[in-house]
Amino acid sequence: MDKVQGMKKMAWVLGWTMLAMGTSGWAQTPSAPEMSPATAEAQQVKEPQAPAPNAAPTNPFPPVNLKNFTASSPTVAEVNAFLKAVWGYDPDQSWSVAAILKTAAPGVARVVVFTANKSQPGKMGRSEFFITPDGKHAISGGVINFGAHPYAERQTLLQQQAHGPAEGATGNGVLLVEFSDLLNARAKTLQEEIDKLVASIPQARLVFENLPADGSPYAMRAAEDGVCVRKEKGDAAFFVYAHGVFNRQSQLTVETLAKSLDAAISEAGADPKTVNACAVLPETKADVEASMALATAAGIDAAPALVVDGRVLPAMDIPDDTLKRIIAYEAAQNGVTVHVQPSLSNLK
Repeated sequence: MDKVQGMKKMAWVLGWTMLAMGTSGWAQTPSAPEMSPATAEAQQVKEPQAPAPNAAPTNPFPPVNLKNFTASSPTVAEVNAFLKAVWGYDPDQSWSVAAILKTAAPGVARVVVFTANKSQPGKMGRSEFFITPDGKHAISGGVINFGAHPYAERQTLLQQQAHGPAEGATGNGVLLVEFSDLLNARAKTLQEEIDKLVASIPQARLVFENLPADGSPYAMRAAEDGVCVRKEKGDAAFFVYAHGVFNRQSQLTVETLAKSLDAAISEAGADPKTVNACAVLPETKADVEASMALATAAGIDAAPALVVDGRVLPAMDIPDDTLKRIIAYEAAQNGVTVHVQPSLSNLK
């Protein structure tokens, strides 16, 4: 079946790949298997299980076949709660849980979901993933937390341990944590997008965490210098330094690195000699390594990455208005109202 636009965006929305499979491998009318407690719940489903408020009045999905619900866990309600956390930001998205099946692996359930999106009327997509026996994780090309609040654990971790340079709001009402490598070209592009977000969302607080490329002494040194600029001149100076390094990326070579970093340090109002002396201290390296360890604990293995209230988003691959809707949706889950203004390019 054709995939709707929302299905195509699924990888970056989830932070993992939900495979769009063909109909081989499960049938809508298989021979009668053992029935499970989930079938009683599934039998109650007569309409799309998560219609948008302005969804079409007709059900775009095929009838639910109770024979496709053989696993006792998760329940349809649990799957719906998970998908609402993932897709709820999009008012045009609807879905139907089509199957929750036992697998050959003890305790592992296979979940099949049909999706539809008002942006492509008449078209239906399909996705499937597996749930681990403990009911805590979903697997489809990667592993993420499963449940009604799949981002809560990471959100709590970052609220408690993300202590890097910060700008924007003083509270954590809308917490954006950026894991970045100052010598990475994609990180420069992401920083430009994040700057726009922080400027357009008054409740947003941005925290910068270093994640230099593993094994690169040059990226490590740029991060260490940034730690020392912050120690000497504060958070605002750090961001001036970071922008200075980003703006010099195209000119950087092994020979010009030290001079370019010194220039960015001076732009931030710090003293290059003082910063250079600080950068070689063991505690400075430990500061950067603590940020790298935090990234690992948060499930992030490479820069750049943006985490919005615990939800990992590769922001450069998401249209601005969609990114703002996701931020507003995640904020609303925490009781924070964010008013999203459309981008000028989308106004007609």
